Amino acid sequence: MSTRNGTFNTTQARSVKLHLYTYSPSPNGKRVGVVLKEKGIEIATTEVDILAGENLTDEYRAKNPMSRVPVLELDNGFMLAESIAISRYLEGLHPEPRLFGAGFEEQAVIEMWNRRAEINFFLNAAAAFRHSTGIFQDRESVCPEWGEIAAELARTAAEAFEAHLAENEFLAGDRFSIADVTLGCALTFARNTGLDVLDNPNLAAYFARVRARPGFAKDAS
Repeated sequence: MSTRNGTFNTTQARSVKLHLYTYSPSPNGKRVGVVLKEKGIEIATTEVDILAGENLTDEYRAKNPMSRVPVLELDNGFMLAESIAISRYLEGLHPEPRLFGAGFEEQAVIEMWNRRAEINFFLNAAAAFRHSTGIFQDRESVCPEWGEIAAELARTAAEAFEAHLAENEFLAGDRFSIADVTLGCALTFARNTGLDVLDNPNLAAYFARVRARPGFAKDAS
């Protein structure tokens, strides 16, 4: 793996300081924030206000050409983007509690549910908000009709989770995992932006369990 400063060195990376550039209220920023709190990790953090377009500056694009948050920076110049990639990196540095699973079978099941939570609910909830409100219409095309369709797709996904959670404490079984981080953050976002899916009783009970976790402590109100 290469960086703008040369070859990535795993041994070196484990010994350097970390700096997180994020927008904490965003679902992806929140995902990394939850992982940090679940693992009891404290690192330097800079808030990047995406509503004000701070992620579109040349300075930030030098860190991530995709202009997205979050980004994890090492003091050797290595930049790691994408919230799940960052979370996997943090798990490598601080394995406990394991959020990605212990063995290959558990890891596969967790990955399956994480993808379902992300693709079927998370992305549709985000699309519903962005296209129904036009919040980023200064930087992306907006289609209100797609916002309505995405909201309905998110509700359909919520119904599937409702059935699954009738017999499961968490998405991948009886242990909290990165899949629950993803769905928990997505449900928080949906609730805060007016997409109500918590009329599903099993999903509502699950959301209460997730919000009781250390990583979601600030959302307990």
